[in-house]
Amino acid sequence: MDDERAELVERFERDRPRLRAVAYRMLGSLSEAEDAVQETWLRLSRTDADAIENLSGWLTTVVARVCLNMLRSRDARREEPLDTGAPDPHLAPDEGIDPEEEAVMADSVGLALLVVLDTLAPAERLAFVLHDMFAVPFDDIAAMLDRTSAAARQLASRARRRVRGGSPLPASDLARQREVVDAFLAAARGGDFDALVALLDPDVALHADRAAGPTPRPLALRGRDVVTKGAFAAAARTRVSRPALVNGSVGLVMAPRGRLTIALAFTFAHGRIATIDVIADRPRLDTLDIAVLDA
Repeated sequence: MDDERAELVERFERDRPRLRAVAYRMLGSLSEAEDAVQETWLRLSRTDADAIENLSGWLTTVVARVCLNMLRSRDARREEPLDTGAPDPHLAPDEGIDPEEEAVMADSVGLALLVVLDTLAPAERLAFVLHDMFAVPFDDIAAMLDRTSAAARQLASRARRRVRGGSPLPASDLARQREVVDAFLAAARGGDFDALVALLDPDVALHADRAAGPTPRPLALRGRDVVTKGAFAAAARTRVSRPALVNGSVGLVMAPRGRLTIALAFTFAHGRIATIDVIADRPRLDTLDIAVLDA
């Protein structure tokens, strides 16, 4: 390796941790983040680095654009119909990625935040991540998106409102809902049938869209015993479930590696869960107002 090449590699490696952090927050997937960083290196290696005035800024711009293209491609793939005979995509690990390393990355960002980021449009996600997390000026973000600085600022503001969330309910009601949902999650994970039954209204109803499985048709269940058995049948998914605000009320989101795949929207009556709406259809997920809840 000649001296110029060695110097370029050294300069890139100094920026790699930051580029990886940007890409992971943009994509929510460690394997995709690594791919984006590698693509950034390939583009740098084909460029006259001596002509780049600010290498760190150039690399940030490139990795952000690579991630933006990957997000847009992901959105296009979401329109494709699901293969209901395929293995459960909510539990399948990324090949070649250490699950422990992925978990550490998710914890460093906040899994709940990754879930909310996954509901943002690609341009909103880019504007929020780069400005609010990495202090990239709006003028630079605007150039990446081919928009005005004011438009980039508006995208970040819109994303910020989604992340911070809000609810018309009093804090006391939200606190009680959170207690019930936390207990529901603990009972489902622990296989405690009686505890789960006690949290449900006697006439509780569960509705699951066709994308939620296990059948190719929407599912409807009614009654505590039946709904509890249905919850235990999907208990494996609870290990990637977290409480979140779903349309202003406390619910659950299932997001392996921060990728939102299923949301459970609850309604409550007399301190118990009255209805459970299991949402996995991508267009329906994209319409939900999901916000971070503190751990």
